[in-house]
Amino acid sequence: MNKIKLVAVFCIGLVYINAVELTAEVTTQIEDCRTGHVESCYDVGVVLSSGENAENQEKKDLGLEYVRRACKYGETKACDYLAENYFKDKHYFAAKPLYEDACNRGVVKACLGLGTIYRDGHDVRQNDVESRKYYEKACALGSKDACINVAIIYRGGFGIKADRTMVKQYYKKACDNGSEVGCVSFTKMDNKDKGIEEPGLWDKFKSLFN
Repeated sequence: MNKIKLVAVFCIGLVYINAVELTAEVTTQIEDCRTGHVESCYDVGVVLSSGENAENQEKKDLGLEYVRRACKYGETKACDYLAENYFKDKHYFAAKPLYEDACNRGVVKACLGLGTIYRDGHDVRQNDVESRKYYEKACALGSKDACINVAIIYRGGFGIKADRTMVKQYYKKACDNGSEVGCVSFTKMDNKDKGIEEPGLWDKFKSLFN
């Protein structure tokens, strides 16, 4: 049944295919996609929307259309790829539900992206509590940048009471995940640093770990 549906859906791509030059391999993948092989839809979508092909807007648009279809028919890696592209193109409203699903599956980039969406108020009400929740999950999944961001949240008391112990803990997690900044900051916590930042510093850090 899915194969029949896919054939019908992908006929809409014919108009675009005639407008761009495609290799024999890509053409074969497209034919496989039309006959119901969802992974081929994802594969050809990635080829057409990445690398040098991404510089051609028609190819990129066509590629992302195939990725969207693969996502629609249950290819989770297509949904994850699509979410990353939406985020990079600042289509945060479209990225958010895909990120939520991916974060629930343990995809670290998705959790990190959600943390940033809530931290900076991208198409949502700015919310430090939600931001911390997703950054903490991304940190637990191994993201050094997320651990740094959680440390900054506790350091400045953003949406939560400032807590020097938690600052130090998350700098240590960042260090363990391979962050040089985390290691240096953790070491400083044992010296004169009291672990509480002056108001306004959070804004300065917002762009550092996107």
